[in-house]
Formats: sequence, structure tokens, C-alpha cells
Amino acid sequence: MTEHTPDGLPTPTRDQRAATDALRPCHGVVRNQRGDWILLRHDLVVQAALDDAGFSSAVSRYLQIPNGLDGDRHAAYRQALDPFLDAAALEPFLDDFRRIATGLVASLPRGGSVDAVSNLGARFAVRAQSAWLGWPAELEDRLVDWVAENHAATRSGDRDWTLRVAEDFDTLIHSVLDTRRDGQCPGGARDVTSALMRTQVEGRPLEDAEIVSVLRNWTGGDLGSIALCVGVLVHRLASDPALQQRLRAGVAEAEFDALIDEILRIDNPFLSNRRITTRPLTIGGVDLPAAARVTLHWTSANRDSAVFGDPDALDPQANRAHNLVYGIGRHACPGRLLSTLELRIVLRALLDATASVTLDPDDPAERAMSPAGGWSRVPVILR
Repeated sequence: MTEHTPDGLPTPTRDQRAATDALRPCHGVVRNQRGDWILLRHDLVVQAALDDAGFSSAVSRYLQIPNGLDGDRHAAYRQALDPFLDAAALEPFLDDFRRIATGLVASLPRGGSVDAVSNLGARFAVRAQSAWLGWPAELEDRLVDWVAENHAATRSGDRDWTLRVAEDFDTLIHSVLDTRRDGQCPGGARDVTSALMRTQVEGRPLEDAEIVSVLRNWTGGDLGSIALCVGVLVHRLASDPALQQRLRAGVAEAEFDALIDEILRIDNPFLSNRRITTRPLTIGGVDLPAAARVTLHWTSANRDSAVFGDPDALDPQANRAHNLVYGIGRHACPGRLLSTLELRIVLRALLDATASVTLDPDDPAERAMSPAGGWSRVPVILR
């Protein structure tokens, strides 16, 4: 089999979509220089994601709760933690999210360049997640800076730098937990962090390492992801005045959410997840040994013309059943509803407060580099 770059692509590129679109029709499975196997076709990614007995999610040497676990352990943690992310639990925070989005959009300059990723997406993500978790506002700049450094460290491939950034975040989380142990409850009666500290799994309280892992998952991953999603969504709206005006005119929440999912399918910022095989198996005509490192390439799968036809055609209803933006199977993203609510709220605030959003002609948008997708910068003009 032909060797490819570490990302499994034939040449280094900022746009993972173009590379995988070219590669996928001839190669459903490729192998990179590190020896990892990358699944590119929609049917193969779905097959592996649904086979959590053959494709384990326990791929990291670090504790990753809940989706870095398998089997009964994974199910037990999801049963304990998913109620924090259901509609009833999130409903009390929606007014906070709307207030944050409205205030942030109002503060952005009109007529000058605004980066939809850093000035809007990252700031909103940090403020919304902090409101939900009950974290103090004075952490905002520290969290925003952490998101930027985490992206830079991840892109660099420097493991020591990445580890230091992760340790910095764990230190921040411990400071939040220590405050609550001292009897303070900054989030008041709705303090999700304090409630998490009282949560039990299989009849026992969560240990500190488990709490830190959950909060790292809820914040460290989601902050950067929401910022990238906002970048993709705003870029699409700024490039499509008709869609922008259609949404300004008012659509139902279900239609709005379906459009968000479809735009993210077309330009999926969640490039991939890792798995490891638990036994020898065959997928896409390729024999994999036990303990093979496998990558589920969501971005490639979401653009498979065998499933979606023209991958760039915006068709939310036709494509919804096959959209893998949030994964599929038992390890599908537990934060899908929270992400959707936040994205809908910040986009509606942006559209309600403006007459037009256009790309900055003097400052072109920049694609994100693997392992992130979407855009790293989206300069726009608000009017």
C-alpha cells in the first residue's frame, strides 16, 4: 500500500476536504508514515464507530472520561454524566447564553474587521461555558489564551509543549475545585461544577482525577471546537447573502439547527477520532492486526459522494440521517445538544444585530491546520 504523510494524505495541505475528496474514491483505507490506518469512506467510518467491541476508544495513556472508555465502564459514566447535558438540565442556562451572545455581538466594531473565530467564537464559548459550569468571570482571559496556545501546541506536534499546556489546564481546574472545597459556590444554586463533585458512578463518588478528566472534556475540548464551528458557520453566512437573509427573516429552531449541522457537515472542523483494534479484523478489504491504530476521518466521511452526491450542496433534510458531525454509536458526542444550543444562540444574536456580514476583502480567511479543520481566522465586516 502506498505510504502517505502523517495525516494519511498524499501531500501536506491546509484544506483536509480537498485532499480527502481526491483520495477517497480510490482508497477507502490509507496508511500513514506512523503506521496508523485512516478510514476515509462513510460506510467504513460508520462500520468502525458502531463496532466498539472491535475498535476500542481506550487509545490514550491519560484518563479520558467518558468517551475514552469502553463497554460497561463507558456506559456507567455516560449514565451518570449525560443528565447534565439533556434539555431539562440546560434549559435554565439559555437566558444566560442569550445575554452573553447579545452583549458580545453588541461590543464588536461595525465597519471594521472582526475575526469570527477569536473575537466572537472563542470569547462566546468561554463565557457561555463558564456561565454553565459556574466558573468566575476573571478566568475568561486565561481561558481564551489557553485555547489559542492549545491550538498552537497541537498544530506544532511538539509533545512536550502539548503536555505543558494540558498540565496548565489541569492546574486551572484544580483551582476551581479547591474554591468549592473551601465552601464557596460561585455559580450559586445552579453550580454545575459543584453538582459534578457530588456525582456518583456505580454507587461511589467520583475521584478528583475523574472530575478533572470530565471537566477537561467539557471545557478544554469544547471551547476550541465551538470557536472553530463559529468560524465555519460565519464564513458560510458571509459567503451566502441569500442564506443570511433567509435566516434573518426567521426560521423555526429545528430548521435553524438542521442548517447548522449541514454547514458543519460540508466543512467539518472535527477532523477525526482515534481507535485501536482489539483483535485482527478486516475493513474495506484491508486486514488489520490486533492493536492497530485506526483513525475515523469524520470530515472525509461527511463528504463521501457515494452518500451525499455533491458534498458541497446544502441539503439539510436529505443529508441529516447520514451526517456524522457528532459521531455515531455509543461514543457519539454527549455534548451535541449543548453545542447546538450555543451555536444557534450566538448566530441568531449576530444576525439580529446586523444588516449584513461580509468577508473582509483586505484580509482573507485562513484555513486551520490538521489536526483541526475549518478556519483558523475568518475576518468579517459587520454592518
